[in-house]
Amino acid sequence: MYRCSTPRMEAGSDSGGRAGRPLKRSISDVAVGVKRGSDELSMYNSPNSGMSSISDGASNGSDSKKLRVEEAPPSRVLHIRKLPNEASETEVIALGLPFGKVTNILTLKGKNQAFLEMGTEEAAITMINYYTTVTPHIRNIPIFIQYSNHKELKTDAGNQRTQAVLQAVSAVQSGGSPSSDVQDALAAASSPVLRIIIDNMFYPVTLDVLQQIFSKFGTVMKIITFTKNNQFQALLQFSDPVNAQQAKLALDGQNIYNSCCTLRIDFSKLVNLNVKYNNDKSRDYTRPELPAGDGQPSLDTTVAAAFSKDSNSLLGKIPGALSPLSAAAAAAAAAGRVALAGQTGSSGVLLVSNLNEEMVTPQSLFTLFGVYGDVQRVKILYNKKDSALIQMSDANQAQLAMSHLNGQKVYGKIIRVTLSKHQTVALPRDGLDDQGLTKDFANSPLHRFKKPGSKNFQNIFPPSATLHLSNIPQDVTEDDLRLLFSNAGGTVKAFKFFQDRKMALIQMSTVEEAIQALIDLHNYNMGGNQHLRVSFSKSTI
Repeated sequence: MYRCSTPRMEAGSDSGGRAGRPLKRSISDVAVGVKRGSDELSMYNSPNSGMSSISDGASNGSDSKKLRVEEAPPSRVLHIRKLPNEASETEVIALGLPFGKVTNILTLKGKNQAFLEMGTEEAAITMINYYTTVTPHIRNIPIFIQYSNHKELKTDAGNQRTQAVLQAVSAVQSGGSPSSDVQDALAAASSPVLRIIIDNMFYPVTLDVLQQIFSKFGTVMKIITFTKNNQFQALLQFSDPVNAQQAKLALDGQNIYNSCCTLRIDFSKLVNLNVKYNNDKSRDYTRPELPAGDGQPSLDTTVAAAFSKDSNSLLGKIPGALSPLSAAAAAAAAAGRVALAGQTGSSGVLLVSNLNEEMVTPQSLFTLFGVYGDVQRVKILYNKKDSALIQMSDANQAQLAMSHLNGQKVYGKIIRVTLSKHQTVALPRDGLDDQGLTKDFANSPLHRFKKPGSKNFQNIFPPSATLHLSNIPQDVTEDDLRLLFSNAGGTVKAFKFFQDRKMALIQMSTVEEAIQALIDLHNYNMGGNQHLRVSFSKSTI
């Protein structure tokens, strides 16, 4: 193998990017020979080549003086830029793993760039489409991904480390165990501690569930769970960094349940967790004698046992065979206190107080709470009309609605949402007029989550000033929608149509205005029997 200290153009190549022989680099750079294309010119051109090139900023992926190239057509080879200096091959591979098989990788350490080859062009397209809407991160640093002009990467078989990493990925994807050589290659992960975030958490996730899933990859020593920025998170420590690396490769981007509870996994800067109590929030499996802590229930091992019996669950699968639960099974498994640790006997009924009794109606509460679950019944209390009971389909939907809506301002008042001791909301006795304060919505066609696997499971977000609109008729204009939402009593700050104009984002001036607009305009008849669909968005305009 040729060894050189800096990248250089080989004889026989011209400024148009056509190469006579592939460039070979040292093993330390983990680079393999590839055919050069226009997207590599920014990395390989010298200032004397007569073309624009990256200046000193190239070492950190700066875009300030990069060569202007046309956007490449779809390819199964992807060009990744602005990688952090310490990024490993396995972390780059992990970006593509949720979308399909990764077949090759080329990293250019000195340039903070890499090429990733997917098994199919379809997998690469899916990956690009996803990361167009969700900015990819490695070690909390945003990176950039685009199609490469290459159609494949030509692997240098002598690059043993790269081959070992790819072998490890293949082993994990197929459910096998990597060899000792591969484990040595994976040991680049310096921390045995993973930071786990659960996205789209329609059904809450327990500490026991995480232990069952992650123990498939090695010995789980400690787990700490907590809520930060309205998201359930966990720190999980393996006995060995290699196990943490394998778990991250296999599980990052996977759903625990069908279409929801998505695992987002990164390495923690911590190398050891300090656990003081063994309860439903934290656990040190190496020290079973630890106390439960003040007022905290100890862990219930029957929870894990109940989950492990489900053959369709992540919990019973080997690495690589990660079929999620069906939506129906998820609902059944999570229906009791399984997902509500410490809330023994919880029902699906919520008590909502401090309502604006002059404005609130059963219909408005149905619409608002229906964002987070299927509301069955609503009762505004006859002798206390600033309070209401709301019955959701199950305890998990009640928990989800409570976590998102407690403390929000509705009709000018900050509402309080708690779990009720009632198991159901009773309907009025026959012949009794309760002035329309109780309503049964069990058979409503407006339930968002009655269809298993619905995309609505993936779009559950906290109340925000930006609303997502869908089912917009083709003849409705931006001005029409701006006027409609302004008439709801708010100020429209921004608006953006999606490309097909059937969907749009609209930003109100406050979260309270957005809540009011959603209550008033969800299911609004836009004409021709087309009803507007409104939900909270995680995006901004």
